[in-house]
Amino acid sequence: MERSLGLICGAGVLPARVAGEARRQGWRVVAFTFGEVPGVSAHADRTIPSRLDEVAAVVATLAQEQIGSVLFSGKFSVGDYLRGQRPDATLKAIEAEAGTIVDTNVAQAVTAMLGRMGIELLDQRPFLGDWLGGSGCWSAREPTEAEWADVRRGLAVARLVADAQVGQTVVVKRGAVVAVEAIEGTTETIRRGIVGGGKGAVVVKAVARDHDYRFDMPTVGPETIEVAAAGGAAVVALEAGRVLILDREACLRVADGAGMALVGVE
Repeated sequence: MERSLGLICGAGVLPARVAGEARRQGWRVVAFTFGEVPGVSAHADRTIPSRLDEVAAVVATLAQEQIGSVLFSGKFSVGDYLRGQRPDATLKAIEAEAGTIVDTNVAQAVTAMLGRMGIELLDQRPFLGDWLGGSGCWSAREPTEAEWADVRRGLAVARLVADAQVGQTVVVKRGAVVAVEAIEGTTETIRRGIVGGGKGAVVVKAVARDHDYRFDMPTVGPETIEVAAAGGAAVVALEAGRVLILDREACLRVADGAGMALVGVE
């Protein structure tokens, strides 16, 4: 019997890659696209434009398509949600069950709702292939000893911030934390951090110890690396095996062109 996967697609190119991998694994893919999701239609059996304030329509289609499993992929912005339309009754029910729109609470509420429908929410990592970065220096330039000290400092702080469900990225310079991510996302945090710390700042992205990969895949791509390089960041460090580096070759071209170090750290 054919397995049907409901792919809930946020912004970016990652959903198209995940859809392609799901098809390769033998899934029938029904993609629900929230915003601009380039390329996903080429890999999906059916693509349905969707809205965050019309969750009831998504739930109804999941039932109609006899979806047995759901996978989230791509970027969903809390800021976009807060600025969006009024939620429908289904989304209000999810919010009421969650009590707050903190990721962990929402994930639990969504998981419970899908479970009541007999739908399993899947971990994203089996659909990522070798896109999760390992430990070590990936770029041509390695960090200096002083920069490694800032990486270690940033990793410790970023883990605390992530564990508190605040954000995943910090910007550090000479041991001082100059920016901490909130709802603005990694790229805007880097912009703000470089303004505050100046050239030579170190960017670190880490993940909460109990991070739920069914609901969110922490990701860094070329746009983020370009912003860091343009601002004169010295290092971008990602928690190894836990943060996805999207289009690694493009990221390395940017980093190497700017003389910036790009590393994975445990």
